[in-house]
Amino acid sequence: MPERPVPPPVAASPPAAGPAGPPPPAGTRDPVPLPCSDPADPAAAITYGISRWVDSPPIRDLVAGFGGRWPTGDLGAVLAALDEFSAAHWDFRAGRERPEAREPDLDANRRTRVRAAADALGLVRPRPPARTRYAHLVVLGGLAHACLRRVAYAAHLLRERVDVTGEVAVLGSFRPLSEAERRTLADADVAGADTEVDVLDAAVRRTFGLREPDASDGVDAGHPHHSWSSRTYQPAGLPPVRVLAAPSSEPQRRRAHTADTQRFWAEHARLSPGEPVLLVTAPIYVPFQHCDALRTLAVPYGCEIDTVGVDPARPDLDHLPEPTLTPGRYLQEIRSAIRSMRTLHAALTEVGQPDDRTG
Repeated sequence: MPERPVPPPVAASPPAAGPAGPPPPAGTRDPVPLPCSDPADPAAAITYGISRWVDSPPIRDLVAGFGGRWPTGDLGAVLAALDEFSAAHWDFRAGRERPEAREPDLDANRRTRVRAAADALGLVRPRPPARTRYAHLVVLGGLAHACLRRVAYAAHLLRERVDVTGEVAVLGSFRPLSEAERRTLADADVAGADTEVDVLDAAVRRTFGLREPDASDGVDAGHPHHSWSSRTYQPAGLPPVRVLAAPSSEPQRRRAHTADTQRFWAEHARLSPGEPVLLVTAPIYVPFQHCDALRTLAVPYGCEIDTVGVDPARPDLDHLPEPTLTPGRYLQEIRSAIRSMRTLHAALTEVGQPDDRTG
């Protein structure tokens, strides 16, 4: 595949890091911080965070390791070029679902680079929530095993780590389950699930010891991309738990994705500026899903977003093993983060945030 030139990222303020040397060994440094919102100037803070992440030594080293070059350009051009470069070198899905992605044949040096970069970019090690109190806790759906793990971890956080003053939102879609997911559910003794939201609903009922929802609503439009559903449970001594299945924002093209589910929940919840929202996903998806949440929640509603991954060391998750995380999967999700940041930056630019240039 031909080499793609990649321009260098541009810091909004303060200046971005300089050229990078070899990445540090995995686990020796804190991950590169993700973008975050600042009530005083949310757009500027998020833009600076995007630039800092994109211009970090792990990204520079990874691009160099796959033959990339760094010409100049503004931040929008940088993100576009990184999107193009990652499509050529790190996209193994080709439009398919994640389990159908191929695993690339990488040499030992590249495998080492990828794992070091993934760790330094925050895709490997889970971290605890930054606060002890949140307005809402949002559990993001995924493959069947992930749905079970994330709901169980959210229950642990509610009982031992955080207080939630609003609701717990468990977000999914009517995506049909694969045969591999059905086997996972059979091994976990979960029956009667045909879609992602079915798994989330079963996980909520089993994890919190519930039987029937206290309230339900929805629209069956005759097609899963158009339909939606809402089920609300009230566990004793805990905030209400709402299980939502979102429609797609592009129903003629695809199923509902992560940003659709976040946006759909925001339309149903009463969000206020400055409210802290905690998202639960898997560590490998934290960067891209965090940036999706900034775009769908922080920018339009003024919420503060904290995104954490499930801690695999939890003993209560031993019966729900995580699939092996490979270099190909890490590269794919680094690409997802770049694409999410590009979309986030475009949204900020549309509302008037200037696109700074290098000196």
